[in-house]
Amino acid sequence: MKTILITGGTSGFGRAAVKRFHGAGWRVIATGRRAERLDALADALGRERLHTAAFDIRDEAEMRAAIDALPQAFRDIDVLVNNAGLALGTAPAQRADLAQWKQMIDTNVTALATMTHLLLPTLIARRGAILNIGSVAGSYPYTGGNVYGGTKAFVSQFSLGLRSDLHGTGVRVTSIEPGMAETEFTLVRTSGDQTASDTLYKGAEPISADDLADTLFWIATLPPHLNVNRIEVMPVRQSFAGFQVARER
Repeated sequence: MKTILITGGTSGFGRAAVKRFHGAGWRVIATGRRAERLDALADALGRERLHTAAFDIRDEAEMRAAIDALPQAFRDIDVLVNNAGLALGTAPAQRADLAQWKQMIDTNVTALATMTHLLLPTLIARRGAILNIGSVAGSYPYTGGNVYGGTKAFVSQFSLGLRSDLHGTGVRVTSIEPGMAETEFTLVRTSGDQTASDTLYKGAEPISADDLADTLFWIATLPPHLNVNRIEVMPVRQSFAGFQVARER
């Protein structure tokens, strides 16, 4: 039986992935800030193959303590899914909130790198896999994307760097980069503006959390001699825009 650790397991992609892997018979470690949501997951799925750990992923001491406290049955981690992340604000850089920038960097970059570093010895010993959730925003800029896009570009490049450094260890590394997906993402980004979220996704047939969970499961269960370096997933209704031009008046 394999074991997977999924960060950000209380909503969206993370919660769907917890359910997908648990339903397939894996041991699952689900982490997140909201203990009540983790408890609800455990109540729904049972605790025999599900271990939950509530902590703020930006707090390294809490992260270390949670890993140190893993029950023996959950210590042999085969797959790490670095899912925890967020976007905050839609303002252009010159009007953006610096505190929001720092929170995105602390969550999407620093915490992801820290969790990876802490679990690398185990993942190498298990010849496991690291699945990092990036975004198309790391490849394609858009107005208001600024630091969020920068953090996701880090995820993509960090994944490639890990692949290079882990050459010969048997550890697989994948950057999964989704486009428009209907989760709590836009609600968080807009401080709970349900209208903004509904308007963005209306009629677009966006990616669902379950779609992404299925993608993660497919990658995690590929034969061990295959590595998906990077996978970009978008709704059919989403494609690419043109360049902007500010014309002289």
